[in-house]
Amino acid sequence: MPSAGTPITIIGGGLAGCEAAWQLLAAGHRVTLVEMKPERFSPAHTSPLLAELVCSNSLRSDRIQNAVGLLKAEMRALNSLILAAADASAVPAGRALAVDREAFSRQVEDGLQRKPGFTLVRREVQEIPSEGFVLIATGPLTSDALAANLAERTGAKHLAFYDAIAPIVTGESIDRTRVFRASRYDPEGGGDYLNCPLNLEEYERFLNALLTGEKVPLHTFEETKCFEGCLPIEVLAERGPRTLTFGPLKPVGLTDPRTGRQPYAVVQLRHENLAATLFNMVGFQTKLTWPEQRRIFRMITGLEQAEFTRYGSIHRNTFLNAPAVLRETLQLKTDDRIFFAGQITGVEGYVESAAMGLIAGLSLSRHADGKTFLPPPPTTALGSLIRFLTASDPTAFQPMNVNFGLLTPLGGRVRKPDRGDRYAARALTDLAAWVRSLRL
Repeated sequence: MPSAGTPITIIGGGLAGCEAAWQLLAAGHRVTLVEMKPERFSPAHTSPLLAELVCSNSLRSDRIQNAVGLLKAEMRALNSLILAAADASAVPAGRALAVDREAFSRQVEDGLQRKPGFTLVRREVQEIPSEGFVLIATGPLTSDALAANLAERTGAKHLAFYDAIAPIVTGESIDRTRVFRASRYDPEGGGDYLNCPLNLEEYERFLNALLTGEKVPLHTFEETKCFEGCLPIEVLAERGPRTLTFGPLKPVGLTDPRTGRQPYAVVQLRHENLAATLFNMVGFQTKLTWPEQRRIFRMITGLEQAEFTRYGSIHRNTFLNAPAVLRETLQLKTDDRIFFAGQITGVEGYVESAAMGLIAGLSLSRHADGKTFLPPPPTTALGSLIRFLTASDPTAFQPMNVNFGLLTPLGGRVRKPDRGDRYAARALTDLAAWVRSLRL
């Protein structure tokens, strides 16, 4: 068993790995972070920088009355590097926290490089190191060799589903005479989104093209199993002709200033960077081929001449059956020196991934110092995720975003409009007490 002062190896330089490294460094530990880029890139990664965002540049709601907003507040209270970098590189996104991708990644990488005791190694790891403390944060795109080694070590079958990526278009290729700026449910806000309105005829023509468009074929050994919170838009469309208008294309809360009326459907475009030269097609994750994406998405009002800097895509997601193999400390049940963090544990989303990196970093730090670690209580967003990962039914375990349904229920009758505030007040009070108990 490693002793206090033993160097710690973190495998994976995504959000979780970087956050775990930050927490360990802040506690005075030496950390070696091993990242395979740029020696090797996964199918979804393109940047050599650490903490690359591959699916969207949005970290979702920043309102504390929302579960993911509460999770952010808890992480900020624990000195999260990921949240500090996100706040410093934020772009307009209404009530959401969205970032300039490159600025965000540079903030994270520079922050780690400035910390004493930090070493960055660029190479692929194919097997779990046999000595020292190891924290594995390789994410949903764990390399085949390491995934096989993990399966062998855990004795658990890895499950796979497909996480989809939305396209990005250039700002200058958007026809500004045909779109309007506004934020849904925020009429007095700055209008952070560009909105592409569709009437009934335009929507039906687009829907038909979407349903009949050519999709990327899957390998014969692959199983299509999409995460419900990030379904390809054509999969949603297959559920019924109005599904999209109640989902990513819902027009509620938006009025087209050209007509003074609510459109039949609306495609929203979100800033991808601070310069507003790139825009993300919100909710447009897809399995369509690239030529079909050009053809079909250019049927959308204002995108007739759209220039795509990134097309939508779909990739395999690998995660552990966490309840079967992990302790609440995020340690492997069969080997105390091995910890896991991020999406490979079975959480979904950027913030949730970083949050598990934060908890794993704190847990490993305490363990390396010969101290016990108890996770935050399940009345907090952080603690509710740990309970979900380690106390769920292992026979039916599936990835999950944070939500208030995971937290310990509120006592008594609470009006729906007040629930978010009540959950948040209780969570932050209990988190503060937990911090005092550990003297963090």
